[in-house]
Formats: sequence, C-alpha cells, structure tokens
Amino acid sequence: MESAEIRRRWLSFFEEHGHTAVPSASLIADDPTLLLVPAGMVPFKPYFLGEAKPPAPRVTSVQKCVRTPDIEEVGKTTRHGTFFQMCGNFSFGDYFKEGAITLAWEVLTKSVEEGGYGLDPEKLWITVYLDDDEAEAIWRDKIGVPAERIQRLGMGPNFWSMGVPGPCGPCSEINYDRGPEFGVEGGPAVNDERYVELWNLVFMQYERGPGEGKEDYPILGELPSKNIDTGLGLERLAMILQGVQNMYETDTLRVVMDKATELTGIRYGAEQSTDVSLRVVADHMRTSVMLIGDGVTPGNEGRGYVLRRIMRRAIRNMRLLGATGTVVKDLIDVVIDTMGQQYPELITERKRIEVVALAEEAAFLKALKGGTNILETAVTETKAAGGKVLAGDKAFLLHDTWGFPIDLTLEMAAEQGLSVDEDGFRRLMQEQRDKAKADARAKKTGHADLSAYREVADISGATEFTGYTSVAGESTIVGLLVDGVPSPAATEGDEVEVVLDRTPFYAEGGGQIADTGRIRLDTGAVIEVRDVQKPVPGVHVHKGVVQVGEVTVGAPVFASIDATRRRAIARAHSATHLTHQALRDALGPTAAQAGSENSPGRFRFDFGSPAAVPGTVLTDVEQRINEVLSRELDVQAEVMSIDEAKKQGAIAEFGEKYGERVRVVTIGDFSKELCGGTHVHNTAQLGLVKLLGESSIGSGVRRIEALVGVDAYNFLAKEHTVVAQLQELVKGRPEELPEKIAGMLGKLKDAEKEIEKFRAEKVLAAAAGLVESAKDVRGVALVTGQVPDGTSADDLRKLVLDVRGRIQGGRPAVVALFTTANGRPLTVIATNEAARERGLKAGDLVRTAAKTLGGGGGGKPDVAQGGGTDPAAIGDAVAAVERLVTETA
Repeated sequence: MESAEIRRRWLSFFEEHGHTAVPSASLIADDPTLLLVPAGMVPFKPYFLGEAKPPAPRVTSVQKCVRTPDIEEVGKTTRHGTFFQMCGNFSFGDYFKEGAITLAWEVLTKSVEEGGYGLDPEKLWITVYLDDDEAEAIWRDKIGVPAERIQRLGMGPNFWSMGVPGPCGPCSEINYDRGPEFGVEGGPAVNDERYVELWNLVFMQYERGPGEGKEDYPILGELPSKNIDTGLGLERLAMILQGVQNMYETDTLRVVMDKATELTGIRYGAEQSTDVSLRVVADHMRTSVMLIGDGVTPGNEGRGYVLRRIMRRAIRNMRLLGATGTVVKDLIDVVIDTMGQQYPELITERKRIEVVALAEEAAFLKALKGGTNILETAVTETKAAGGKVLAGDKAFLLHDTWGFPIDLTLEMAAEQGLSVDEDGFRRLMQEQRDKAKADARAKKTGHADLSAYREVADISGATEFTGYTSVAGESTIVGLLVDGVPSPAATEGDEVEVVLDRTPFYAEGGGQIADTGRIRLDTGAVIEVRDVQKPVPGVHVHKGVVQVGEVTVGAPVFASIDATRRRAIARAHSATHLTHQALRDALGPTAAQAGSENSPGRFRFDFGSPAAVPGTVLTDVEQRINEVLSRELDVQAEVMSIDEAKKQGAIAEFGEKYGERVRVVTIGDFSKELCGGTHVHNTAQLGLVKLLGESSIGSGVRRIEALVGVDAYNFLAKEHTVVAQLQELVKGRPEELPEKIAGMLGKLKDAEKEIEKFRAEKVLAAAAGLVESAKDVRGVALVTGQVPDGTSADDLRKLVLDVRGRIQGGRPAVVALFTTANGRPLTVIATNEAARERGLKAGDLVRTAAKTLGGGGGGKPDVAQGGGTDPAAIGDAVAAVERLVTETA
C-alpha cells in the first residue's frame, strides 16, 4: 500500500466516524518556542490549552513534521528521519479512552477491502501506563487483546505532557511484532526494534504543575474536560504494509535513493557506509523540499539554518558517493513527483522550490571547494602540532566565511581523527550574535509569563479590533500588567501592558508595524502607547508608560491612535502589495514574498530570486507601480473562506498560518492577497512610490527598499537639488552628467597612476644609497634604515626586495627597512638564501622588530611584514634586529 493511499484511508476512516479533517499546518510553527512543527498535535496546542475554540469536537489530520535532534543517526538506524508525517485523531471533550482505543483497533485490523490497513491482530502488542487499570481493561475485555500482550510501563515512555504546566495524561501505545529476525521476543518492554511502536494514544485527563524533565512534576488534579491526542507514524506503518526492512525503503524515499544511485553509480545494499550516505541523501532531500515548499529559505539562523544544514549534508554525501556535477535538481524533482501526490502544492510551486534549492547548491559547491582547503590545512597544522582537537576559531571561520554548518565540520574533522572545540566555536558564535540586534522575543512577549495573557483571555475573551473602520473609540481596561506582573492599578511613570476589550490599535503582524497613540481615562490619566503585540491569539497588548494619573483595571477609557502615522503606514502596506504583484509580473511566480516591513512612508519587501534583479527590470517595476497609482484603483477588503480565496487567485505569504476564514485585500484588477493589515481606500492616495534599490539578504532571497508618498517626493526633491549642484559644477545638462563625470574620474585615475609611479620611482631611487650603507655583522651584510613617512607597505616591500637583489657576491644579506604610515610604524624584512642557510629567517626577525614596536607580524623565511603602535620605537626595533642577527649569525 503506497503512502498516499495510507494517508487517504486515514482521513477517510475518521471522517466516516464523525471527525472533521483539517489540512496539515505549515512546517513553520506558529509558536514562539518552536522553529518547526515537531509533532502532530502542535497545531492543536491552543485548543488543548484553552486559548482558542477547536473547529469541531472531533478532528483528524495528517501533519507534516520535522525533527533534527537525532540528525547524526539518520541513515544509521531503521527509524530515524528528519521529516515524517503524523496521522492523528483528536477529541476535545468528546470521546475518551474507550472511543480512542476502539477506533484505533478498528482501522488497523479492518481488512484492506473494507477500508482498513489489514494488520494481523496477533502481531499487535499494547503498552499502558503503570496504574492505568481502565485502559488495560478496555484492551483486554472490550477489544480482546490477550493479557500477555499488554505490558505496563512507567512515566518515561507512557505518560505525556507538553513540558509546561497544563494538560497531561497516561499513554497507551500500539506496537507491531516484526518477527524473530529483528531480535528476541518479550514485547516492547524488552525489544523496541522488533516490537516497533506504530501509534501512541494520549489520554489527557490530568493537570500538571511546574517541574523539569519527563517525570519530575506534580499532578494537580483531573481536568474538567478530558481530551484525546493520538499520533501514528505514517512512515512506520508504510514500512510494515510495504514489507520493507526500514523507513528508507518505503515508496517515498526509495525512489530518491534510486535516483541517487543512478547519479553516482553506487548500488544500494553493496556496502554499509554507502548505504548510510544514500539514506541521508534521500531523507534530507525530501525534508529540504518540504521545508522550501512551506516558505523556508536557507540561512545561518533559526529554521533557515536547519534547512541549510540538511541540504549541505545531502550534497556532501552525494560527493562522498562520487557525484561530481550538480545533483539537486534531479533529486528534488523526484521528491516533488512523489510527495506531490499527497501535497499538490509542491507541484504548483516546483519552479520556486527549484530556484531556492539550486541557488543553495551553487553556493555550497563554491564554499565546499574553498572551505575544504581551509579545513585540510587546519587539520594538517593541528596534527603536526600533536593536537587532537580542531580549534574553535577554525570551525567559526568555516561557518562564518564558507557557510559550513558546525555539524559538517564535526563530521569532516572526525573523518580525519580529530574532534572540534565546540565550546570555543559556540562562544564565538554567541559573541557575533551579541554584536547583532537583540533578539526580538522580548519585544513580542514583553516581560510577562504567557499565562498572564491567557488568564486575561479566559476571563474577558478576545480583543475586538475596530481599527479597520475607526482610529479612536471608547473601551474598557480588562487587563493590566506592571513590569510583566498582573496588577490592579498603575501610577505615573510605570511601564505598563494594557489589554482592552476593544481597540483601534493595530498589533504588529503580517509585516505591518504596530500603531502608537494614547489611552485616556475619565480621571485625566493618560497612557502613551508605544507598541502593540499579540503574545497569545486574539489578545492585543498595548505597551507604554503612564504619563499622568492612576490607571485601574475596569476603568472606561478612550483609545486613539496617531492617525497621521497610521495613514502613512497604510500607504506603505498598499504599496507593498503593488510591488509584490509587479515583481511577479516581471520575474514570474518565483518572486514570492519572503517577508516585509511596512513603516510610516517607507517599506521593505523580501522576495525569492536566485540572482540580483537587473536595474532595467527594477525601473520597469517602479514604472508599472506608479502607472497603477494613476489609474485610481479602489482598494477593498473582504472576509471569505480560505478555499474561496484560493479559487479567486489570492496570493498567500509562505509560512503564514491562516484560519478557515481569511481577509482578502483586492486592488482593482491588479492585485489580490490574503492580508490582515490596514490599507488606503484608493491607489491615488499613495501619491508616489520610489524604489531605492535591491540587495541580497540570504541565499535566494532579495530585498527591495522603497519610499511612499511625501517621503518619496522629499527623496526626489533632494536628488533634484544634488543634480542641479552637479550641473553648476560641471557646466552641463542633466543628461550629460554621467559622461562628463566619468571623464573627470578617468582623468583623476590617470593622475593618481602618474603620482603613484613617481612615488615608487622616488622610493626605489634610494636603493643604491641603502646598499652602500650596509654593515658587516659577522659576515652578514645588514641593511637597516627608515624611509620617508607615508611610504605604502607595497612600496616598502618593493624597495626591500630591490635592495636585497643588489647585494652581490653571494654574501649573506638581511634587509630591514621601516616607515610610518597613518601614524603607525611598519616594517618589511627580507633575507637571501645564504642568510637563511645561517639560520636568519625573515619571519623571526619581523616578530622581534614588531614586538618592540608594540605590535605583531610574520611571513615566510625569505620575506615578512609587521607593524605596531609606537613610531618612536623604530630606533629600538632596528637595534633589536641587529642584536638578533649578531646572535644568530
């Protein structure tokens, strides 16, 4: 039975039993604590935690999941993979243990002809939690599983929680006996390789308190409403139903391995090491396609790093298998053809996926060549010094300059018998992050525990947003936090977070920054609102400072936003939509949105593109946008079902999570996008859009920055003033400026070359005099001296080599010259072969001189360069060089 059929049967069976089938959520987790969705129940967390109302009491899904903690085990075991599909059925206060167990047994054991999976009941073993007598009794008495095939296990394997205070409960797992060839008998308690877990049924019946680990937390009591959360691994079931030894040989992965075999000539099954590489390639390429399909792009942070890491592991393993050319397109096409049966959007987005993947392959192949040379040199140096550990700064250099994920460096170093100083690497990485912008998480959630916001939501419900139609209105304070702690009141000067029952303030989201403004009380108290966020679904948290008076929970207020600022943001947001559509028209659907920020009077727009956008294309895009403005198109927003929006051709941003009802913003006949932001009413209100340029922000991702309205006009006005000034200076018309300025720059460049030539000739002219000044130090001709300040390092080097070449007769010679450039001392020292035979090496001499100058240096035995911080020490440095020559010669 193929994987696509397993998925179809799952959804069909549970729909027939009263469940609402929901599509898989994006792999990009809608959870600040997660980068990617690692489990089937993650999209349903808000329902289990009571943050949102479930779409139905019974729900089923097949959820895309990615886990990478065990990435090193991929290919080495039968079950470890980075991407998998979790089939789940969920009950929110509906059926409980008996219902979940009965449904699970029915679908697994019902015949294939009747729509089930046809598993032999005699091969199914059950585990239950230690004291879950109820579950055991259902399995034994209701289902008829013999007592000897039911085993009780402890909290680790058979008790589940989300890792935080909240719902929890015992589990019951269904395991399949693969037979004696997979190990000793005795059930899953003895051998989980033979008795492989297929399905985990979680009975959420308790509430847990705070604590660490899987077992160290208190059980506070029973939940008022009991829930069911189950998960069956589709790949594991496919392994059983398709009669193969491991998940890599199932239909959706075997075809990728076959393509890798075709590309490399390496047969699967020939050797353990190459089998592991083939499995890694199959698993990682499938995961890469699924991640790119959901809008992830390769990068050095977060989920982008996860994608880069697994893509580069796959490409390198293809190299280990003998591939020499590009391979990614062939591999991802196979993945798309196979997985597209279950996820048709992969076929629709094939071109975009290919563009992102091929750009990453090209970047890595280039990096692999240079980085491998760096790594080999570092390995050689480490071994030569008798070391066993590759320095952390070398690993950091490979990561920062060549894009080597640390895991790749670890693997390649291990192949050479070395470990890596991971602590040193991570310390350097942290230092780099500390220099960058502070993490935005504090901005999103403030200083409060999310439970404080959830408590407000439980009591008062979601915040009603009125900002689409009004910029001010009456409201009531329903929640108040001071310094992150719930409080009944706040006074002048307090940093507060305020929750209103209704608000005109837009909370940051969808690329649009938050509104600012004021909240006024009847008592005269005023809160200045500086930011608005939605830390939990549906709750607008207004962050600001109490400027005057006292603020209390329950007080009526009048909330008003900065309307001028909002209008400027709305212009920017509408301009972003126009830019998106104009880019897609010019570059094709691969120019999909990858992020944006809409601020007052300006915006930035990120989009997919494998290369820079030519200036002519950018000019055409800008012209197209401004032509649309002149057409005075109406901008309308409408709420509809997600299916209807797709039918109408509305564009959705990759990685965004959308509900069943979505808001669609339409700009005349030009643009239609899913969007929750605020916009102008007519394109004429934008006035003018000026694209400032575009640049790369990552592999396959470009960024356009632009100005809108008055800001665009002001920019052009300044440019006009600059052009007028240049006209006056060069005495030419605007269209003549490029040619005239290019001519002036050319003449300037020629003059600089002449000056440089004169300077070099003047420096070299001193060579003869320096040769005549040579001292005889124990048979060595020693030339020292200080040349005029301002001499460049390059000219100093030429002079030193020229002087060395003028010393005749086969005499040992050392030339050490000094200068001062930009207020810092500089030295170049050279030795000839005869001097080196007497132990005089330029690198040793430079280090001695540079140390005296308060700096450092080095180089080869024949010529070396150094510098320092103290020009006054040049005389001492000359003396130090002479002493070392005397001692060594």
